[in-house]
Amino acid sequence: MGNAAVAVTKVAAVSSTDAAAAQLAPLPPRFAASSYLTSSSDVVSHLVLAHQTQMHNLITLTNYKTRLALNSAISRNTGGETAADTALPDGLRQQFEHPAEQLLRYLLFANETSLSGTDSERILAASPFAREFQARGLKDFKGRSLRDFDLHTRIFRYPCSYLIYSDAFDTLPEPARGYVYHRLLDILSGQDQSPDFARLTPEDRRAILEILLATKKGLPAEWQAYAKSKHLQVAVAVSQARRPS
Repeated sequence: MGNAAVAVTKVAAVSSTDAAAAQLAPLPPRFAASSYLTSSSDVVSHLVLAHQTQMHNLITLTNYKTRLALNSAISRNTGGETAADTALPDGLRQQFEHPAEQLLRYLLFANETSLSGTDSERILAASPFAREFQARGLKDFKGRSLRDFDLHTRIFRYPCSYLIYSDAFDTLPEPARGYVYHRLLDILSGQDQSPDFARLTPEDRRAILEILLATKKGLPAEWQAYAKSKHLQVAVAVSQARRPS
């Protein structure tokens, strides 16, 4: 539906005729393309923008709910202070754990709609955005990155959002950030085998875990201890490909 035009004066379902716009390549028949950077529509950029928008929404929601819970704890505390590592009552913890779980599921593409076996090579060849986006990824010692595309049955080859590297994620207040990291390790290490994450194969989990260990700064101590116990490499050969000039 990314290419379909809908009148703003009324609410209407996209018709079968408009649905054909999903395959629209040349735009000049419908728009004055000279006003834009390119004369075609890039489906990969649509997919990435949709993911990025919702991911930031959930990061913001988790941040907001955590601050509300901490403020409530301060109000209850006669001393007027609540440290980040202070145990919160169950009711307050639920205020941020619920959105944090939503964030975690979206981070790992738990409910991602499957692509219908699209021709990934053709899509990548037609998308300068996709090639540059991948080139900017932080790579582990095997050359893998969370920005690597699949585009055949799912968006990304390693289903964990690249926005885990963002400032917005890194500045999630405690205890929410610690909660997300702890749950993420449980899932990637295979301790959490709940149906919500059944789409993550053992190979997916291990690959994502190894990529994060090698490229993500500021991982909690329990991640470092796990890596040491499993003899996994941490923060080695981290590189960021040169950006195209």
